[in-house]
Amino acid sequence: MSSNAACIFCKIIKGEIPSFKLFESERVLAFMDIQPLARGHALVIPKTHAAKLLDVPDNELEECMPVAKRIAKAIGANDYNILQNNGRLAHQEVDHVHFHVIPKPDAKQGLQIGWPQQKLEMDELKSIFEELKAKM
Repeated sequence: MSSNAACIFCKIIKGEIPSFKLFESERVLAFMDIQPLARGHALVIPKTHAAKLLDVPDNELEECMPVAKRIAKAIGANDYNILQNNGRLAHQEVDHVHFHVIPKPDAKQGLQIGWPQQKLEMDELKSIFEELKAKM
């Protein structure tokens, strides 16, 4: 487990900052968000410090989604979001990979999101597909 001395999530992992821990294992920690968007909003983080998803080794991530699923089940919400942001433009505020589990009990609580869809011609979509497929 690598850490960053200035990172608030690394401090929570080390116990330097208190948290309401929902789950902890060797590789993952889950705790309540202190600025929730809805009742039950929680965070799931790999214990390895990494700013973005691409920086986290796959084996450090494999437990995150099952833990997020357990939290979603425990919350009991029919509607919820699992959210993971990378970079400031994508609304990431803490530079430690984290997954939000956000209940959506009604239109006013939970994640508020816009979905600015783009119209693409099939030729353009095919070109993007071929480019991405070649890199997979």
